Amino acid sequence: MNFTFNENNVTTDLDYGQLTISGNEEYGFRPFQLMVSAIASCSGSVFKRVLEKQRVEIESLSVNASVQRNEKEANRLEQIDLVFKVKGKNLNQKKLEKSLAISSKNCAMVRTVENSITINETIEIVS
Repeated sequence: MNFTFNENNVTTDLDYGQLTISGNEEYGFRPFQLMVSAIASCSGSVFKRVLEKQRVEIESLSVNASVQRNEKEANRLEQIDLVFKVKGKNLNQKKLEKSLAISSKNCAMVRTVENSITINETIEIVS
C-alpha cells in the first residue's frame, strides 16, 4: 500500500478504488472511523459465516457500533460496543451467543486490538 499526503488528506489506491483519509470529515474518512469499520465488518462477516456453517438461517444481520475515546490520551479508542441485530425465524439467543464467541476468536481485527481496546459484543434478536 502506498499513501500520498496532500494538503488536507491522505490517499491510497486499492483494488476496489481510492481511499481518502483525513482528520477532518470534510476531506475524507477519519482514521478512527476506518478502525471501527474494520472491526465491526470483520466481526460481523465472521459471525455470519459461523452461522451459515451451523445452518442457522437468518434474514438479516446488522451491527451497531458505539465508541468511547479518551481525550486525555490523544483521543485514543478505549472501548467499542458492537450490537449485532439478527433477524430470522426460530433463533435461539444462547446459540447465537455461542456462535458470536466463536467468531470473536476468529476475527483478525478483534484479535489485533484485543489487548488495547475493550470490545463488547451483544446480540439482539429483532422481528
